[in-house]
Amino acid sequence: MPETELIANLLQGIGLRSASFIVTVYGDVVVPRGGVLWTGTLIEICAGVGINESLVRTAVSRLVAAHRLRGERVGRRSYYHLDASAHQEFEQAAALLFGPEVETRGWQILHAPGLSEDAARLQRMGHMGGSVFIRPDRGQQVPEGALAFHASNSEGIQRIAQFWDLSALQERYIDMIERFGPLDAAQKDGSLSDEAALIARLLLVHVYRNVMLRDPRLPPNALPSGWKGQEARAFFQRLYRRLSPSAEHHIAARFEGVDGYLPAQTAASEARLDGLS
Repeated sequence: MPETELIANLLQGIGLRSASFIVTVYGDVVVPRGGVLWTGTLIEICAGVGINESLVRTAVSRLVAAHRLRGERVGRRSYYHLDASAHQEFEQAAALLFGPEVETRGWQILHAPGLSEDAARLQRMGHMGGSVFIRPDRGQQVPEGALAFHASNSEGIQRIAQFWDLSALQERYIDMIERFGPLDAAQKDGSLSDEAALIARLLLVHVYRNVMLRDPRLPPNALPSGWKGQEARAFFQRLYRRLSPSAEHHIAARFEGVDGYLPAQTAASEARLDGLS
């Protein structure tokens, strides 16, 4: 299959948004390589997924207004780097994608009168009714004004999964595996160019991140039969590592920061790959 068709198939039905994709570019490529990128490079890589220059500039302006990016000018060129207020968010996402799984030590049951269902969902909590929420206990900080109780694993643990909509997550994991399956096969025979490998890796991170950040990551004995989360994670780890040599070659050849082209690898990027081993 020609690589243009392969990328087009990856994009089919994703509904890619420019600001969200730019966040992916920064999170995957820029942050572990010093954090600064020339706007021209950003426009170029976004063109590879069908996002035009006007949309890029509009999205960057919105990310600046939202304190996600900060700009600077050097001569006639504009460069953008991650805003200080966004570092923690990016670090947390990177830890979920590339770090080891943090085992649960039971459950946090929270009585949080001021917490809305939407806010709780963003923190991957299950709603037990009223002002009571639950989540796997991984030592998370308790929301301000909430009371937290610890519960150990019990015989009725399988019924806990009912407090999350796992069916929607399951569908997204299945879609990811099926969507990127042909890419996995194509990369085995080395048929992808360096640019296509980077675009494919960015899309892989984008799709996986968007489902992973919504997954409460319940312990295995609380998950329904046939759960695809573990399979999707193994798939992501394998394909990300397989795409990385070619993707990193393209980064070093085309991605420009203030001091010139970004390095193919840094200690931070290598640590991510090691975390996927």
